[in-house]
Amino acid sequence: MGKIKIITDSTSYIQKEFVETNPLAVVPLNYTFGGVVEKEGFPGEFHEFYEKLGSTKLFPTTSQPAAGDFLVEFEKAFDEGYDEIIAILLSSKVSGTYNSAVLAKNMLEDKRISIIDSLQAASNLKFLVEDAINMVKAGNTREEIVEYIESKKNRMSIYLTVDTLEYLRRGGRLTGVQSAIGEVLNIKPIIQLKEGELKLLEKVRGKNKAINAMMEKVPAEVERIGICHILNDKEAIKLKSSLEEKFPQVRISIEELGPVIGCHLGPKAIGICFY
Repeated sequence: MGKIKIITDSTSYIQKEFVETNPLAVVPLNYTFGGVVEKEGFPGEFHEFYEKLGSTKLFPTTSQPAAGDFLVEFEKAFDEGYDEIIAILLSSKVSGTYNSAVLAKNMLEDKRISIIDSLQAASNLKFLVEDAINMVKAGNTREEIVEYIESKKNRMSIYLTVDTLEYLRRGGRLTGVQSAIGEVLNIKPIIQLKEGELKLLEKVRGKNKAINAMMEKVPAEVERIGICHILNDKEAIKLKSSLEEKFPQVRISIEELGPVIGCHLGPKAIGICFY
């Protein structure tokens, strides 16, 4: 039985201590803000970024890790005595992260590396990574883990809404006119991550209505829920208790979104990830 290391990227927003105590490595994405390039950190480290985002008209740009960043992690894993690697990464339709990893694998020409395009992000990516870690510990083979993750990733959903349309506009997801009209009418979009891409699902008036509409989309047979948010503990905690009433048997966690995903949504955004 070979030793397997799991590699993911920073948009899984996994706690730092979980990474340090498991056969896991995180390759960070980058963001450039006011001319300074930063690597995305771990939950608990994002506050300063959002304060800056909220108080400036500047808009950060984000970029995937270089192939070299993956190369370093792959080689490090083999040097540490791991025999095989599974990389589970952010949807290739929203970022070039997956392509960078594939490039690094091709440079190494190593058959012992599997790279999975999760078609997911945030809590759902984290759930897949946690499952993979549990399977590694249970002694599953690389092939078994890959097959499981590939099948599970298609049964996951993400719905998000925002507090203001400003950041979608800044990021080029909306025209200025659309966002101006939206703000006047208190329109909140419900954005869905579908088949790996972010799509506008519907528009509703008012944040509470938007949150209720997202809750309605969670099916009765749900197994796990992650509430992801940006500087929005209050609404996240409220949403968690509503969901707990509705699904008392389901494990529900609250997670922070970091700069790479969060800059497009802005402070007080909130979403539901589940499978």
